[in-house]
Amino acid sequence: MSRSEQKDRPYHHGHLRESLLAAALDLLKDNPPSAISLRGVAKQAGVSHAAPYHHFANRTALMEALGVACMERFVDRQREAVAAASSGRDALRDQGIAYVRYAAEEPHAFELIFDPSICPPGNPGPGTAELVKENLTMLASCVARAQEEGLFAGSDTAEVSTAMWGTVHGLAHLVNEGHLDLDAAVASLGAVTGWA
Repeated sequence: MSRSEQKDRPYHHGHLRESLLAAALDLLKDNPPSAISLRGVAKQAGVSHAAPYHHFANRTALMEALGVACMERFVDRQREAVAAASSGRDALRDQGIAYVRYAAEEPHAFELIFDPSICPPGNPGPGTAELVKENLTMLASCVARAQEEGLFAGSDTAEVSTAMWGTVHGLAHLVNEGHLDLDAAVASLGAVTGWA
C-alpha cells in the first residue's frame, strides 16, 4: 500500500472506531495504560496518525472508551461465571475467581478499569456507570443467594457484598504484585465461601 493509499484508508474505513479500540486492546496486553498513545494506536491499526481524531478528540477520550471496552470484558467474564454456577455459594466463589483471574490475565486492562482519572470513584462516565452498577448488583445477588443457603446468615447483604468486593480486589492486587500465587488466591475464595 502506498503512502497516499494509507493516508486515504481511514476515510473509507467503515469500522474505524472499532478497529482503533481493537488496536488499543492489543497494545494494552503488553503495555501499561500510560504507554498507550493516539499515535501508537493509529500505527497498530494501520491507519494515518490523524485518523483517531475522527472518533477521539484527544488521548483522554480514547482511554475512556478503552476503559469501557475493558470493563465490558471484565463484567462479561464474571457474568459467564455466575451463569454457569449451580448454587449461590458457587456463584459467589466463581464470580470472585473470574474477577481475580481477569486481573491476573489482563493486568494492564485491570489497572485501566480502576484508574481514578479514567473512572472517577463515585462518578463513572456514562459508558461505565451501567457496567459498574451491573457488577455490584450481580455481586449483591450472589451474596443474597449464598445467604439463603446459610453462608453469612444474619449478616447485612450490602455489608457482606462490600467485604467480598474488598476481598477479591485485594486478592487481585496481591496476585498482580507478585505477593500471592493465583492458585492460592483461588483456593482462598473457596475457603471464604465454604468450599475449602
